[in-house]
Amino acid sequence: MSYSCNSSEAVCINSSNSTKSARANTSSGGDGGTESTSKPCPDRLQQNAPAEMKVKQGCNSDTGVPSTKEDELLTNSIISPDDVLGLQKITQNYLCSPEQNVHMIDFTRFKIRDMETGTVLFEITKPPMPAGCRKDCDPNAGRFVRYQFTPAFLHLRQVGATVEFTVGDTPINNFRMIERHYFREQLLKSFDFEFGFCMPSSKNTCEHIYEFPALSEDIMREMILHPYETQSDSFYFVDNQLVMHNKADYSYSGGA
Repeated sequence: MSYSCNSSEAVCINSSNSTKSARANTSSGGDGGTESTSKPCPDRLQQNAPAEMKVKQGCNSDTGVPSTKEDELLTNSIISPDDVLGLQKITQNYLCSPEQNVHMIDFTRFKIRDMETGTVLFEITKPPMPAGCRKDCDPNAGRFVRYQFTPAFLHLRQVGATVEFTVGDTPINNFRMIERHYFREQLLKSFDFEFGFCMPSSKNTCEHIYEFPALSEDIMREMILHPYETQSDSFYFVDNQLVMHNKADYSYSGGA
């Protein structure tokens, strides 16, 4: 999680798996792995990065985008990046169904660490789905995460967020994530990544290194006193069409 895209860096590793699920928890980056690094803003791609996993980072990409409303977007058959960049507050509903994830993108692990000390602040691994659960389980399971931090988290200046995800047996072009964080109805930050091409049946690991801005004492105090009123929407696009939408909320009151 972050509040700003200033002075940030992303390192991605992509590896192709010979079996789709048997290696879901193995580390990538072995023989044949590729790695690319994006430079801080303004947007640019590292010239010598491999074409298959270039990562582009965007800043202030919602500048000049017309405002949009959630109820209007819910009537659209296709939702674009500009549609979500125009939102002025956290969504109350998911803007797409789990069935729209036709590329079988599956996030399997997420870790947050303090870059200064190396301390792991949060780590979660997705458990394997029980047999027969596809019919009986909540279709929105796994689309929401609740984070519990101490007030000290708001004073951190640099945090690394590592995400692992797998994709199905078709290639993915123009994979993009837009993440928007709010406290109440105030937009704290909007973050935009373009991951480009993902190989079919691949496992991908990416760590983003974020520089946090200085928040005012008043805002930090309110965020601490009102757990879970800090929320985020994470939107995932393939070829500029929304295919996944995840949500999260945050407590900074010591896990209360």
